[in-house]
Amino acid sequence: MPPRVLISDSLSPAAIAIFKERGVDVDFQPDLGKDKDKLAALINQYDGLAIRSATKVTAKILEHATRLKVVGRAGIGVDNVDIPAATSKGVIVMNTPFGNSITTAEHAIAMMFALARQIPAADASTQAGKWEKNRFMGVEISGKTLGIVGCGNIGAIVADRAIGLKMRVIAFDPFLSAERALDLGVEKVELDDLLARADFITLHTPLTAQTKNILSADNLARTKKGVRIINCARGGLVDEAAVRALLDSGHIAGAAFDVFIEEPATQNPLFHHPNVVCTPHLGASTNEAQENVALQVAEQMSDYLVRGAISNAINFPSITAEEAPKLKPFIALAEKLGSFAGQLTDTGIKEVRITYQGEVAHLKIKALTAAAIAGLLRPVLQDVNVVSAPVVAKERGIVIEETVREADGDYESLVTLEVVTDELTRSVAGTVFTDGKPRIVNIKGIKVDAEFGPSMIYVTNEDKPGFIGRFASLLGNANVNIATFALGRDAEGGSAIALVEIDGATPPHVLQAIQRLPGVKQARALTF
Repeated sequence: MPPRVLISDSLSPAAIAIFKERGVDVDFQPDLGKDKDKLAALINQYDGLAIRSATKVTAKILEHATRLKVVGRAGIGVDNVDIPAATSKGVIVMNTPFGNSITTAEHAIAMMFALARQIPAADASTQAGKWEKNRFMGVEISGKTLGIVGCGNIGAIVADRAIGLKMRVIAFDPFLSAERALDLGVEKVELDDLLARADFITLHTPLTAQTKNILSADNLARTKKGVRIINCARGGLVDEAAVRALLDSGHIAGAAFDVFIEEPATQNPLFHHPNVVCTPHLGASTNEAQENVALQVAEQMSDYLVRGAISNAINFPSITAEEAPKLKPFIALAEKLGSFAGQLTDTGIKEVRITYQGEVAHLKIKALTAAAIAGLLRPVLQDVNVVSAPVVAKERGIVIEETVREADGDYESLVTLEVVTDELTRSVAGTVFTDGKPRIVNIKGIKVDAEFGPSMIYVTNEDKPGFIGRFASLLGNANVNIATFALGRDAEGGSAIALVEIDGATPPHVLQAIQRLPGVKQARALTF
C-alpha cells in the first residue's frame, strides 16, 4: 500500500505532481487546515502532512495522528508546529529553509526604494488628481550606507543587490566571520556602529531571545537622524511604538514593514503615518518562491516516505534506524555541548574544532557534528536544524574541523568541542555514561561532573574562601532552589567554575546579583 499524504493548505500543483511521480497518494484539501476538528478526525488516515502557515499542528492534532510519520512545512518558519509533541510522537518535522530567500531579499530592496522615493504616498496622491510634485522629494539610494542586521542567507543576497546599486554596506551579525564579510564585500561592524552610520537599516535575522526587540527604543534613539527602517524578517525585532514616536518627531525619516508583532495586523502604531509603507507579510509571496517551496517539500517528504531519506529535518538528524540506538545519546550530548558554547559566545565564530575519542569515534560523526553545530548556532539562529546547520556555518565562513582519536583517558567515549572566536578559544567536553545521560566533564580544561538540566547557572570566579557560601546564600535568599551543584578549579587560588542546576528559570535580578559578587568574572543563565 503506497504512503498517503494530506495537503491541508494551499500549495502549488507542482507539489501534487511530484508526490504522484514518486509513488505517493495525495489528498489535496487546501481548506482543511482551517478546520482543526475535522483535521483531527481525518489525520489518522495519513503518513504525511504537507502544510504552509494556516494549518496548526498542535499536540491535540498529533494525538490523533496514529499513522503520521512526517510533517512538511513549505517555508521556513515552523511556529505553527508543536515540535516537542511531534518529536515525542516520532514524527519528523521538515521545512524548506532556502526556498524563499531571493523573494524575501527582493521585497526588502523594493521596500527600500518605496521609502526612498515615497512611491505609495505619491501614487495615492496622483491618482486622487492632486499632482503634488514638490511634496514628494526623495533621496537617492546610490552612495548611501545600508546597515544589515543579520547577514545570513537572505541578508547576503540583500547585500549583493545593494552593492550592485552602489551602496556602502555594513553588517552586524555575531556569526559573520571576517573572511565571509570580505567575500561578500561588506564591512562587519558592531551594532552601535551600524546604528550611528546607516542611512537605511534592514533586518534579516530570526526572532530569538537575543534578537527580540534588537531595535529597541534605546537603540532606535542612537540611530542617525533621517534613517529609514525596513523589516521584512520577523515581527518583534523592532519596537513599533518607538518607531512611530521617532517618525512623529522627525528623527526617523521613514519605515517599511512587511511583518508585525501581531498578525494579521488590523491595527498597529505604524499605520496611517505618511512616511510608513506597510505590506501584509508578502516577503515570500511570489509565484517562483511558492513553486520552489512546494517542489522542495514534496521532494523531501517523498524521499522520506519512499526511501527513508531525511533532509532539512528540524527535530532529527540524517541517520538510519539501525544507527539510531547507538547515536541517539551522543547526538543529545553533541547538541547540548554546542548549546552550552553557543549560549556563552557573543562574538563572531571563526572555527569549531570537534574531537571524538574512543568508541564514539567509530560512529557516524557527521550526524554528531551537525547536531553540535545546530546547538551552537541555535541560540542566535532559531530556525537552524541539524541538516541546515553545516550549510549555515559555511555561509558565515565558520571552519569546522573534526578529529577522531582512540581513547587515551578516563572515558570510553569523549567528545570535545572547541569554539574559536576573534577574542578567545572556549572548550567544553562531555561523555555519555552507562545510564545514557549526557554529562559535562571538562570546561576550559577544568574538570567537572555535571548533568545538563533544563535551567542552569554558569559562573566563573576567583578561587577564594567564602565564595560558595555567598553564592548559595544568595540563591537561597532569592528563593531559588538548587537541584545540582558542580564545582571545579584549575589550581588552588586560581580560576574556578560553578555549574548549578536550579528549579525554574533564572530571575534576571538574581543573575545581576550574582554578577556583583566579589570575585565573579562571568555569570550566565543557560537553558537546555
